[in-house]
Amino acid sequence: MKKRQTIGWIAGMAFLLACSPAKQSSEGNGTYVDPFIGTDYHGHVFLGANVPFGGVQLGPVNITEGWDWCSGYHYSDSTLIGFAHTHLSGTGIGDYGDILFLPVSGPRIFSRGTLEKQDSGYMAKYRHETETARPGYYSVLLDRYGIRAELTASERAGYHRYTYPDSTENATVIIDLEDGTGWDAPVEGYLRQVDEYSVEGYRLSRGWAADQRIYFVARFSKPIQEITLCERDSVVAGTETKQPRLKAFLGFGDAPKGMTIEAQVALSAVSIDGAYKNLEQEAENLSFDERVAQAGEAWNGVLDKIRVKGGTEAERRAFYSALYHVMFFPAVFNDVDGTYRGADGKIYQDTSNTYTVYSLWDTYRAAHPLFTILEPVKAGEFVNDFIKIYEQQGKVPVWHLAGNETNCMVGYQSIPVISDAVLKGIGGFDAEKAYQAAKAYTLLNERGVNHIRENEFIPADSMNESVAIALECAIGDWGIAQMAKKLGHQEDYEYFLKRSKYYRHYFDPKRQFMRGKLSDGTFREPFDPVHSVHRGDDYCEGNAWQYTWLVPQDVEGLVELFGSEEAFATKLDSLFTISSELGEGASADISGLVGQYAQGNEPNHSTPFLYNFIGQQWKTAALVRHIMKTYFTDAPDGLCGNEDVGQMSAWYVLTSMGLYPANAMSGAFLIASPLFDETEIALSDGKRFRIVAEHNSETNMYVQSAELNGKPYTKSFITYKDIMAGGELKLVMGPEPNKSFGAAEEDRPKSIVY
Repeated sequence: MKKRQTIGWIAGMAFLLACSPAKQSSEGNGTYVDPFIGTDYHGHVFLGANVPFGGVQLGPVNITEGWDWCSGYHYSDSTLIGFAHTHLSGTGIGDYGDILFLPVSGPRIFSRGTLEKQDSGYMAKYRHETETARPGYYSVLLDRYGIRAELTASERAGYHRYTYPDSTENATVIIDLEDGTGWDAPVEGYLRQVDEYSVEGYRLSRGWAADQRIYFVARFSKPIQEITLCERDSVVAGTETKQPRLKAFLGFGDAPKGMTIEAQVALSAVSIDGAYKNLEQEAENLSFDERVAQAGEAWNGVLDKIRVKGGTEAERRAFYSALYHVMFFPAVFNDVDGTYRGADGKIYQDTSNTYTVYSLWDTYRAAHPLFTILEPVKAGEFVNDFIKIYEQQGKVPVWHLAGNETNCMVGYQSIPVISDAVLKGIGGFDAEKAYQAAKAYTLLNERGVNHIRENEFIPADSMNESVAIALECAIGDWGIAQMAKKLGHQEDYEYFLKRSKYYRHYFDPKRQFMRGKLSDGTFREPFDPVHSVHRGDDYCEGNAWQYTWLVPQDVEGLVELFGSEEAFATKLDSLFTISSELGEGASADISGLVGQYAQGNEPNHSTPFLYNFIGQQWKTAALVRHIMKTYFTDAPDGLCGNEDVGQMSAWYVLTSMGLYPANAMSGAFLIASPLFDETEIALSDGKRFRIVAEHNSETNMYVQSAELNGKPYTKSFITYKDIMAGGELKLVMGPEPNKSFGAAEEDRPKSIVY
């Protein structure tokens, strides 16, 4: 093992003693971001300090009070048990919340306290009036102790600054290796004092991720005068211990007024040695304020890739906050030397980055297509990561967390991401290997795939959520077919194209809904198209009204099932106008309702754009304007459902620019109704693509005519190639629909690859 050197900070290093929060840069689009958006209602958004795609998410943690605390924090709360270095954002399941730090003072209390008896332990309280948050920075005043805590981060390290405004006795920093968020439960904690400035350790836990391993090293700006280790509330002798429910109390003596204690904390999923390497590379000799500035610059680097003009101040705040949320994950998972823990638990080393937190059932729909525009290099790295995961666990990822396969949600949702990247020609991975990895999933005997392969449909009396699973798999099969065609596998192309149409088995022409089908070929009875039971029926977090439209890969075929475009349009109109009543037992994920359309849940996200396929683009325009105005605001409850690791925000980012990829793999972005007068996208090769909405206003929401690069343009979509070539799409807007725009057969999007 590499010999560790003493890493106490150099004596005489200047530390900022001011107790006011770090200053904010006045430049860049980060000034529009409000990190509190989505922290209330069901948004489940992470609040704290991180950098784009960073492996550290350092932020406050409340006592969990239920589902709405999946990120560890909810705006309605005022309890604080510490600042954790890992968080999820927008998920419907809680995990992470690892390595909690909390500065306290006064008499030593070993118990945390409970929600019912908050004053019985050391936990703190806070008020929103004393919270500050912006990209890369978070600060809060701990009312109980009078301590101001400030946080910032780099990719693999978190940085703390605690300021004592009054003289106080017994300044202490608690390191809590017991508490986690949601399902997370500790298995083993280890901590050792290395020298008078440093401690090292690890936390092993089990939860949504069955085997999570976080190693860390922390060094402080002040010498540790004494250390007390506890198993739960009981003191353990010594300066080193291994316990399942471990806390450490690091004493720094009495604190004079204005004293600061700073901490640098590096993480690794590989080893303590890996954490040291990450600390040595990322924890440069910079002041805390300089680190805050670095994090802010990193955020401006991605946020400035899109510049908007027009709209209201609130809309610009909502837009840039959404773009900010999209760039949290996937999170880097390898150490600085390329070492990482693989999906099989073994340690590997690679020259390319490895990532985690792949919420693919959500993000394949809009977040990953957005990455192909703004972050094409990372888009390639993600697919290359999928190949590595396939080689290690025997299948491409479903919902990957901390190197673990959670198998969460339905379908094989990484396949659309792979297909999109292959079809767009994204670099950074072996396309043939990616294709073979995607195809291999269809040979497995799990998650309903065997039923599709053997019977063409999943019997509702064999599996719950059969309709949802099958519709998602049909989308993936279309992507495999198109990859096969591009790569010269004609037989595979024909086979998977046929499979992509198996959705037809679930359509009941009499009732005009997608329905569960029993082993004998009959539809399940009784049937209520509004009925939804979480994890207990034919759909996944939805009902028949919402799932009937989930055929973005073959909208023409879906129209055909309805018998005519008129019948299709009538039914689609009804979706948005019928009662929003759901009945008892409905999933909490069904939120943001317009009729029975649920903006708050991902399977619905392409549905408003189906009008473009039948020549009624103007209906899409009016509908998405209503959704954006109603369900996306700049308030803490400004999201109508779970953020879902960036997908909800990606929908808003793309739609407010006036574009959306209804079929995430086709390369077509459907034209809707831009919120902003002008949007400019900076592309990776120095080119720029502009979307200009002339005469745009709250009432002028309808496209009257269009030009692409100065030439008349009549299609109701543009392509990825159009965007990446650079140029300008001009949309002339007006108060009344121009029903001829995009109406001609040749001007509508098709179920092909562009």
